[in-house]
Amino acid sequence: MADKLNITLKRSLIGTLPKQRKTIEAMGLRKINQVVELPDNGATRGMIELVKHLVEVKEA
Repeated sequence: MADKLNITLKRSLIGTLPKQRKTIEAMGLRKINQVVELPDNGATRGMIELVKHLVEVKEA
């Protein structure tokens, strides 16, 4: 496992559930194609699993 993950928002939040929107906001993502670097831990992996259809993940 990598120490950090680069997470990119690839799809719009239109039509998503409120829980998914809050998860994306908690990750620090606001615009499509915005990239954030988050630590690779269980909490981050859980958030990614909830919104995996909206984001793209790469190991940093």
